[in-house]
Amino acid sequence: MTSDNPLNIAIEAWMAGADLRQRRRRHKNYTYGRQWDDIYTGRDGRKKTEFEFAMECGHRPKTNNLLRQMVKTIIGLWRRDIAPDHCGTDAATATRCALAELDARMLEEFLISGCAVQRVVTERRTGGEGVWVDNVSPERFFVSPFTDPRGMDIEAVGMIHDFSLREATIRFGDTAAARRRVESIYKVLEGSIPGGFDTDAAPFLTPRHGRCRAIELWTLESRRMLRCLDPARQTTYILPAKELQRVLAENRRRDRAAHIIYRHFDTVRWLCRWMAPDGSTLDSYLSPWGHASHPFAVKYYPLTDGEVHPFVEDVIDQQRTINRLITLLDTILSVSAKGVLLYPTECLPHGMSVDQLTSRWSQPGSIIPYQTTDTGAEPRQISGPSGDSGANALLNLEMQLFDRISGVNSAIQGRDGTVNTSAALYDARTRNATNSLVDVLESYASFIDARNRMIKDC
Repeated sequence: MTSDNPLNIAIEAWMAGADLRQRRRRHKNYTYGRQWDDIYTGRDGRKKTEFEFAMECGHRPKTNNLLRQMVKTIIGLWRRDIAPDHCGTDAATATRCALAELDARMLEEFLISGCAVQRVVTERRTGGEGVWVDNVSPERFFVSPFTDPRGMDIEAVGMIHDFSLREATIRFGDTAAARRRVESIYKVLEGSIPGGFDTDAAPFLTPRHGRCRAIELWTLESRRMLRCLDPARQTTYILPAKELQRVLAENRRRDRAAHIIYRHFDTVRWLCRWMAPDGSTLDSYLSPWGHASHPFAVKYYPLTDGEVHPFVEDVIDQQRTINRLITLLDTILSVSAKGVLLYPTECLPHGMSVDQLTSRWSQPGSIIPYQTTDTGAEPRQISGPSGDSGANALLNLEMQLFDRISGVNSAIQGRDGTVNTSAALYDARTRNATNSLVDVLESYASFIDARNRMIKDC
């Protein structure tokens, strides 16, 4: 396969995002409470999760998920300030509410992975024909490496789809012959992966069970075009260069004064190709929309030299330390002596077993009679203090660091007010506390604005 093969372009873009997808999975695990799943290699060379390692060391891993609450607080701030207050019955308000729900879930993804991707297309669906907006998971999205925060230097972008065979034939077969071709392509691919590809590309080429994998690839390509002026109709339009013969044929039918005036020029256009996993082309067309671009609104945050470092990444180390300190305190408490009774065997009353003594000892107000002996030994209860070796102080420090680093502190969460705090002072504290979140929220707002412009141009 040549390097300019469209399927290879898609696979290379997919492979370029492997590290981003891997880090996203870890950030997602931490956000949703799976915080002991990091893999370690033990001294025996065996790979194990942190949970397994902690259990082998005699600990009972605890999770105190502060990340989830932090994300929910930021989404709550966004919903309160931006999302519609209520959903009415008119179409415009209903559409706005539907977009607000999609955007809230997209903001959650944006905070977890640093990626906001939506697909804006015009097509017919169950709800009718019109402009449709869909959230796109980074697990199904691929894009060529880029460094411009606006995405102006993107050269290839797309996503993977899984259709039923019937939907695939309807989408890509406008004639009976075309439908038979689509069916034959997927019948050959059924239950197998095309050869000649790196094994790391298997997830990209393998559909879910019983589905047909289709790859949507958009590439920015140079095109030779014709700019035409038609004096008879008093219009200007642009045609592909291959339409020159049709223009010349039309001029031969006209008087010289009414000839179409044309001029060649080079331009770049976004071209879409739909491909099967074996590289077969299912469909291809130039961008049909007014914005003349691909249908993806893309925002990576923050994009520094092509690197993405999402919001939750800053506090994962604090979350890990908090979990370990809580686990440590739980272990200290569980192994410290609490209410242990040291009972000399010679003090055991005549005719009473140890089990009977234990039962009576656990009953409040009970009396255990016994005879004194010459040894002078007598029962006594042991309750040892559970020293935490400074773990409590360190835990409090880590909780404070979590708030300071994330910027989602007690003032934003409504826990900073007292009965003596004036409304003006409380409002000022809340505004100052949100300053650290302005950048991420404004960056997301720019993504929403770009998406809305795409909707208008569709």
